[in-house]
Amino acid sequence: MTSADTTVATLDPQTLRRWMAQHEDLVVIDVRSAAEFESLHIRGSYNVPLPLLSEHTADLAARLGERVVLVCRSGVRAEQARQKLAGAGVDTAHVLTGGAPGFADAGGDVVRGAQRWDLERQVRMVAGSLVLTGLVGGRFVSPRLRTLAGVVGTGLTFSAASNTCAMGKALAAMPWNRTAEEPTATGAIRQIPADGA
Repeated sequence: MTSADTTVATLDPQTLRRWMAQHEDLVVIDVRSAAEFESLHIRGSYNVPLPLLSEHTADLAARLGERVVLVCRSGVRAEQARQKLAGAGVDTAHVLTGGAPGFADAGGDVVRGAQRWDLERQVRMVAGSLVLTGLVGGRFVSPRLRTLAGVVGTGLTFSAASNTCAMGKALAAMPWNRTAEEPTATGAIRQIPADGA
């Protein structure tokens, strides 16, 4: 494993604002779902959801130049994307700290659309609700329902250790997290100018 695989390269919103004004070769890729992107995204960024990026990393890497910034909400998905791209030879990509909301808070130019809860907030709500249901149900209905809290806790621990989220993937497939036009690999990758030009 190279140092590019293990070192998180971050970029703060103010620096991104400067880069956007100074560098025409800059490519900003938002790896959140299409619904999250539709709700709020950096003007001029491209939406390549992490599952598409993961399946077509080499195709995307072939189109990218030296100056790439990856965006999500917390940095987790953007860092996963950075590691995938590093494995494909793009070792200069940066992860935007604070994601699209942080960029907006820093006065960056963003596009706002239909408002939805972001996926990470939905995961916290569902996980918390399941744990609460298991504990309250275990107290008043059947002690066996406490198992639900244990299963969710185990899932969250595995999620943190593996830096993946099965619940997030399941929630992303829900109808309220879909847009009228979900990006395809061909469309998402071809929208990006070759070599960041």
